Amino acid sequence: MNKTAPDKTTAPTRGSLDGIRVLDLSRVMAGPLSAQILADLGADVIKVERPGRGDDSREWAPPFVSDPQVSPLDESAYFWTCNRGKRSIAIDLSSSSGQAVVARLAAQSDVIIENYKVGTLERYGLGYEALSKLNPKLIYCSITGFGQTGPYSARPGYDTIIQAMGGLMSITGNHDNEAGGGPRKSGVAVADMMTALYACVAILAALNERTSSGHGQFIDMSLLDVQVSALSNLGMNYLATGKVPQRAGNRLTTVYPSDGFRCSDGDLMLIVGNDQQFRSFCAAMDMPDVAADPRYSRNEARLRNADQLAPVIAQAMAHKTMAECQALLDAAGVPASPINNVAQVFADPQVVAREMVRDLGQVNGRPVRMIANPIRMSRTPPTYERPPPQLGQHTEEILRDVLGLSDQERADLTGKPGV
Repeated sequence: MNKTAPDKTTAPTRGSLDGIRVLDLSRVMAGPLSAQILADLGADVIKVERPGRGDDSREWAPPFVSDPQVSPLDESAYFWTCNRGKRSIAIDLSSSSGQAVVARLAAQSDVIIENYKVGTLERYGLGYEALSKLNPKLIYCSITGFGQTGPYSARPGYDTIIQAMGGLMSITGNHDNEAGGGPRKSGVAVADMMTALYACVAILAALNERTSSGHGQFIDMSLLDVQVSALSNLGMNYLATGKVPQRAGNRLTTVYPSDGFRCSDGDLMLIVGNDQQFRSFCAAMDMPDVAADPRYSRNEARLRNADQLAPVIAQAMAHKTMAECQALLDAAGVPASPINNVAQVFADPQVVAREMVRDLGQVNGRPVRMIANPIRMSRTPPTYERPPPQLGQHTEEILRDVLGLSDQERADLTGKPGV
């Protein structure tokens, strides 16, 4: 039985986090992505944005539209990446009236996610100490570059800064003595995305603990902390040996063969995880002498002699197509894959079968296709009911339905400068 497939006979009427309200005060990637994951799982997420500007990423390309009837603030693919499933309310946190609205929303929320510089929301009366007095059950997740403590706590920290400082760039890219050598950032904002996931784990743990204690708590998430943790086995290797890891391109430092190899029509990534797989690989590639060679028969020897083994493998694969190599290696049980570009990823039959692209209807008359949440649950899977919101799209709705303001109160509030 496929335990991750949705149960078609008992379609969910509630999300896993139905009844949980999240107040999203964050911008750009880590915080908004964390809130989006919670929205996918059924939480009611209210995104608080600056009037007239919104989340910083609303102004990031692409696309910039020329249609005078469409606000460019509602067309950013970057913003769409992290903000589906949310309601948007336009509030100026620097105004006393805006602060009062956010405080009232916090009093009716389960979770706050924010990524302001340390001390900013405290100056507005919207820090954890102030809001937890209004709502002792509030779980308050703060995401910053460097955390609430330490000598760098006041610094801003974008993903690429964290990749540099946290060691990721030093181990990403070709070795200095190779063509194109030098430190490189990851192609996607991995520090932001990992922090979003850790923030979700912490929030869900705090929600679970609250069921027994009745109390909320403060969560201090640091991008740098997450990136240091993500050094994983390479960081542990350094702690164990004192040897600083070096860049190795696409090679792994733990097993070999593990690299990209050129076929006649493209590149294939190959990883041979153990000695038996290496023997299977050699048989598939018609290299029986290589499998028996003592320089290559054991993984330790292959790592030591990788520079000698690499051209032998390259020659064996160079005159075969990627499809031919893939078929041979699949039959031999050896992990391999074409190195796809993004268009090829979305056309891949496995990606299509797993429905990793979802149609969320239209925004401003344009179709919105989004990358799906990868979580698969049998009874309460992620849902995709709301496309990314237009700036302030739900301001009136939230003031009326969540805070219960009268028509006159809403008119007075939204008619004032700053709200």
